[in-house]
Amino acid sequence: MTIFINHDTVKTDYWHKIEDERIQCDLCPRYCKLHKGQRGLCFVRQNLENEIVLTSYGRSSGFAIDPIEKKPFNHFLPGTPVFSFGTAGCNLACKFCQNWDISKSREMDSLMSKASPEAIAKAALHYGCDSVAYTYNDPVIFHEYAIDTAKACRELGIKSVAVSAGYVTAEPRAEFYQWMDAANIDLKAFTERFYYKITGSHLDAVLDTLKYIKHETSTWLELTTLIIPGENDSQAELESMTQWVVENLGSDVPMHFSAFHPDWKMLDKSATPLSSLLLARQIALKNGVHYSYIGNAHNKSADSTYCHGCGELLIGRDWYELFEWNLDDFGHCRFCGNRCAGVFSSQPGKWGAKSQRVII
Repeated sequence: MTIFINHDTVKTDYWHKIEDERIQCDLCPRYCKLHKGQRGLCFVRQNLENEIVLTSYGRSSGFAIDPIEKKPFNHFLPGTPVFSFGTAGCNLACKFCQNWDISKSREMDSLMSKASPEAIAKAALHYGCDSVAYTYNDPVIFHEYAIDTAKACRELGIKSVAVSAGYVTAEPRAEFYQWMDAANIDLKAFTERFYYKITGSHLDAVLDTLKYIKHETSTWLELTTLIIPGENDSQAELESMTQWVVENLGSDVPMHFSAFHPDWKMLDKSATPLSSLLLARQIALKNGVHYSYIGNAHNKSADSTYCHGCGELLIGRDWYELFEWNLDDFGHCRFCGNRCAGVFSSQPGKWGAKSQRVII
């Protein structure tokens, strides 16, 4: 049950008292140890009167309707609109953050939009959205707000999708993913060096989350890796990553390889060339990943979905526009009958590439 302190602040469950009158936040593996009044690295969880509270409940950085493929999800209700929102702050410290103005915000006044979970669910229904996405920043840090919204959505038949780095501890993870219908997890690299030096986190915790979602929940899972030149784009690392995915998650988990552009604290890096994205995709397919895509770059072939059985085109994509659909009512290939892994309606959505800002 959510217990409000005031309109924007709610009590949380995942913390305990430690020495020196401090409190440890147990939501994520960062385990911030906070004196009275102090905030964690995420900035939105605070020691207030000897309890950890969420200070951003009901406050958003804004609302928009996007194509589901933009999150990106290519195997979850393709072509449909998704009602998207986030808050402020983040529990990682990625030097390349491309939403840094939101995720690194220390000004709560930047959260200009206020909406209850019920208002978000009703707005999604009003605008004809099949799902709500917890995105822009990581929903791990607005755990209570995201779960309450997902509950309100489920009552109205609207699905919930999380876009997350997967950096969360076991108990809150279990609570969170029982309400999520799909998740796209950023597998940012496949070395501890990258995670520690560039994101301020640890790889093993993310791998644990991936295995948990795949094997312990019914949540549909897709992965995204932002390919950064000279940091996580070596053939050896991509070989190791994709082999691990097949061995530990299976061949049916889609992998998206997205283009980096210089931002935040990595302005010295060059943008990712298309050739690097295509190489990553090729390595994934070679190692047994059935569905691999590129992102933030235009290539109709690498954006589209093919049958892993016969190789025929199943879903043709041009950016976020669908131009071909060869799945039957049950998600099987019309040519050979093989099942395409994912969550599909009998017909594709027709939302297309447009995005629409929304005020609640």
